[in-house]
Amino acid sequence: MRVLLVSGASGIGRAIASAVLDSGGEVVLAGRRREPLDAATAELGPRASAVVIDLADGPSIAQAAVAVGPVDHVVSLTADHANGPVADLDGAAVRHAFDAKVIGPILLAKHFAPYLQGGGSFLFFSGVAAWKPALGLSVMATTNGAVAFLAEALAVELAPLRVNALSPGIVDSGAWDSMGSGKDTLFADTACANPVGRVGQPSDIAAAALSLLTNTFVTGVTLHVDGGGRLA
Repeated sequence: MRVLLVSGASGIGRAIASAVLDSGGEVVLAGRRREPLDAATAELGPRASAVVIDLADGPSIAQAAVAVGPVDHVVSLTADHANGPVADLDGAAVRHAFDAKVIGPILLAKHFAPYLQGGGSFLFFSGVAAWKPALGLSVMATTNGAVAFLAEALAVELAPLRVNALSPGIVDSGAWDSMGSGKDTLFADTACANPVGRVGQPSDIAAAALSLLTNTFVTGVTLHVDGGGRLA
């Protein structure tokens, strides 16, 4: 199994990369900056390689498809947030958010579909904000919701290739570390509210992603891996 992971050099993406490698597969890490990609591949070992892809730059996606060649699965975890009250939103930031979550994945499907092996799939990342809107997160809710609909539409258009979405909840992936002590409060509150009584771990998301990649009878679905957070 050869998997392209867009934004796979750290956090949840890194956990998925490790899970693929542990299963005997090969990973190609992709992102906008070469340095973190090279550092990650050096740590992951000889079955990991890297390619530069900017989801806001269509030609870079097309060039990467040619450079990478045949793959079994393409996973995109990229996000570019435009958070804040609607009255304060910057148009360029909103467009970047859609490039990362919606337009970029469409272009990944366009350019990489011809290179996917039989039984291959695309996996795009949504998020719990689409099902549990909050103040200041209108753009995040909208882009994450669009991912779910995109998976359904592409599953029909690209069949028999499979297309799925994965929607994580609050995960201790390192993305919240900049909050300092506020992270502990957020995680404690989330754990109390979540039906499962805890926040997620990268390994939770990696296990779910691997299941979606390998189960050839699953397509057009959004798998919620949020501890029930969207219900709380």
